[in-house]
Amino acid sequence: MYLAKRDNGEDRWEAQLRKGALEMAILATLWQSKAYGLEIIRTLEERSQLVLAEGTIYPILSRLKEDAFLTSEWVEADAGHPRKYYALTKAGRERLQKMAEAWVDFSRNLSRLVAPVLSKKELPQ
Repeated sequence: MYLAKRDNGEDRWEAQLRKGALEMAILATLWQSKAYGLEIIRTLEERSQLVLAEGTIYPILSRLKEDAFLTSEWVEADAGHPRKYYALTKAGRERLQKMAEAWVDFSRNLSRLVAPVLSKKELPQ
């Protein structure tokens, strides 16, 4: 699980890493279809183990909408209360594609750098 009590430097570092990836993760949940806020939260938790509070996701959704990467519409639900569904715009799809490509390049390069640490090989002195 990615939620951690932020009481030391390691936990803060992990929180910052997670925060930096949230925008891309939220956009990625909307790649195939529109979804409402709680549905996005559940998808993130199920597919990536990112556990988010509603208070975290809605400001990001609002900013993405303001930046024209998302649209939203209210839809009546079976339960009787309307839900706000979010969908990617063309600009949002383009943004996500660029972000995903940058993420893959970044993670590939960083993985090479930390490979000796993970394999516990002794580094030359």
